[in-house]
Amino acid sequence: MSKSDPVIVERITLGIPGTALGLVTLNRPAQKNPIDWGMIGALQSAMNKFAADDAVRAVAIIGAGDAFSAGGDLKKYIELQRNAQDFRSFLDDLHALFNYIQFDLAKPVMALINGVTAAGGLELALACDVVYAAADARIGDGHLNFGQMGGGGVLTRLPRRVLQNFGREVLFTGAFLPPEPWMHAGLVNRILPDRCGLIAAAVSFAEAVAVKSPLAVANVKKTLNQIREVPFKEAIAHEIEVTHKYCLTSHDAPEGLSAFAEKRRPQFLGR
Repeated sequence: MSKSDPVIVERITLGIPGTALGLVTLNRPAQKNPIDWGMIGALQSAMNKFAADDAVRAVAIIGAGDAFSAGGDLKKYIELQRNAQDFRSFLDDLHALFNYIQFDLAKPVMALINGVTAAGGLELALACDVVYAAADARIGDGHLNFGQMGGGGVLTRLPRRVLQNFGREVLFTGAFLPPEPWMHAGLVNRILPDRCGLIAAAVSFAEAVAVKSPLAVANVKKTLNQIREVPFKEAIAHEIEVTHKYCLTSHDAPEGLSAFAEKRRPQFLGR
């Protein structure tokens, strides 16, 4: 992997033996890490790599330079939006990536917002499970500032993730705000002083996850994200079904109970 690759993929060894954090760095800092077709493919490959690596227990995404991602490459959009088939294919690939991160990758994914975050960058963060932000980050949508509208999920995910009145104001005004109001609105989990703080927090989160049953973590993530999209009664029924199957058929559920009773550390196998 070279410094010119759209993303840099790393494994950070955790304090729990045999476990790691998967770190993906968006690597086009001069352009503020735009979410273009090349970036989409590179991100999907990185997610596939970490999905297949049993040692990786959580994944974090951060940007190189002074931006997480400023969104789509607007100069490329000039040509892209002149071709209806290509533009639709681009949107389909973008949604396939974000849906994979949110629904299909069986490991928690963190967005580490280290700087400017707009449009597709915000949409990427909305697909992640946990969002940490640096104190000097600035986060907004910004599509309307350039006569565009969100096509990567912001119009659907933002109202489901933050207070609706806050989300509407951000979308309509195109404003970029510091992390504090985003935390109050429900998107940002924690605010850290700088890039080093973000990565340290990601490692700490991954270590907390790494001592859990991988199967239980996968079930919790999938259930949480799926039931948010369905009516309440259907969501409850799904939760009961998944929990019942896990507790009665897995190795890890009774192992956790036995370890508690025997006052020892559980030996989770992820099955």
